[in-house]
Amino acid sequence: RDVLARLVYGIRIAVFFALAYSFSVFLLGVISGSLMGYIGGWFDLISQRLVEIWSLLPFLYIVIILYSLMPVGNTVLRITVLLLIMALFGWIGMSYYMRTAMYREKARDYAAAAVLAGAGNLRIIFVHLLPNAISTIVTFLPFTVSAAITALTALDFLGFGLPVPTPSIGELLKQGTERLNAPWIVSSAFGTMVVLLTLVTFVGEAVREAFDPKQFSYYR
Repeated sequence: RDVLARLVYGIRIAVFFALAYSFSVFLLGVISGSLMGYIGGWFDLISQRLVEIWSLLPFLYIVIILYSLMPVGNTVLRITVLLLIMALFGWIGMSYYMRTAMYREKARDYAAAAVLAGAGNLRIIFVHLLPNAISTIVTFLPFTVSAAITALTALDFLGFGLPVPTPSIGELLKQGTERLNAPWIVSSAFGTMVVLLTLVTFVGEAVREAFDPKQFSYYR
């Protein structure tokens, strides 16, 4: 097999998967965390207990069980289910940070002014408060993308990720460790992971500086 071609296609799949995962995680985490932080009270207390119970479920066991129940040849179904499982367990951390950010922002004067002006709760959350908490989202974006790429690679290496023969970096790492007499396989896959994660971190840092709250403010 052409190792370079499989690396190129593996990078493309990993990046698209990581972006879809990040979008799903931020969508669920931002909405749930914003509602918990803004509404507060009993809603926040009960939601926190439910989130804690959900976070105790074993992620890897659920992946193994569901993968054993799915048909082997359906590649789209297996990738979709893997994305949904990772997203359903990945939004919890983001909800905590957004909850804290909403608690901080709703105590500011512009939030009280929006309430006095007659704005509804959803408008206050997503039009006034959320733009001022955008730095939290942007800060965690590169780490979320990197974590998704690393998790997908690890699952592929263990055999619970993308179905064979879908090209992936984790599958190449597994082949390389099984064939140490061909060191270019594992070295190229490992070097690609290092370069890819480094680039994601640098791009994310540049985006974070562009939304630096110390330089730009969005108080309304």
